[in-house]
Amino acid sequence: MGTTPEPFRGQNPDPNLRISDADRHKVADILREAAGEGRLEIDELDDRLDATFKAKTYADLVPITFDLPAVGTPSLPLPQSPPASGKSLAVFADKPIESQLYVAIMSGVDRRGIWTVPATGNVIALMGGAELDMRQAQFSAQETVIYANAIMGGVNITVGPDVQVVMQGVGIMGGYVGPRGIEPTGGPVLRVKGLALMGGVTVIRKPLKETKGRRHLEMPPPHELPPHDLH
Repeated sequence: MGTTPEPFRGQNPDPNLRISDADRHKVADILREAAGEGRLEIDELDDRLDATFKAKTYADLVPITFDLPAVGTPSLPLPQSPPASGKSLAVFADKPIESQLYVAIMSGVDRRGIWTVPATGNVIALMGGAELDMRQAQFSAQETVIYANAIMGGVNITVGPDVQVVMQGVGIMGGYVGPRGIEPTGGPVLRVKGLALMGGVTVIRKPLKETKGRRHLEMPPPHELPPHDLH
């Protein structure tokens, strides 16, 4: 006889009770994290996600998570305070967003400028491309988790210099590239997890500066701008 799935242990639910969408998403997050750590193959992930969203009761979830830990890679300790040398330029939203889905299937997704980064984001690029520029964005939480999955596609994430990046994804005939480790900047933490299959997930930093209380991208002086063809 099965046991209660890992994310619900300690809650003692009746296995015959109906589950909610929130319960299904808890299990789906564990499956995605397990795939990002190499615990599940791609076909296993697809099969288990399909079973998760078809599940009706807690008992239905037992065989889906019985061989997986409740959490994946241990979290790295967060810095306790900003460095004495400066102040983080990151802006936090007054109305945070809990989660958001970005899908690019043979198409593109582009978020830039002033927007709100969710506490948890899911990006799927299937033979398409996703561009998330967070340099002028507002963050919903001190720690953000982006599940970036690229299958024969690409996900590019751009952050400001004060965002601490932790890459926890896996590349299979593809690449998961970006800064690794947490620097004591006092800024928000961005964890990027998932899978790049014959595709790529890239995180890069670009500079910002403040002017009159607003942040904008640094531009070169006029004499350094490339000439324009007027003809």
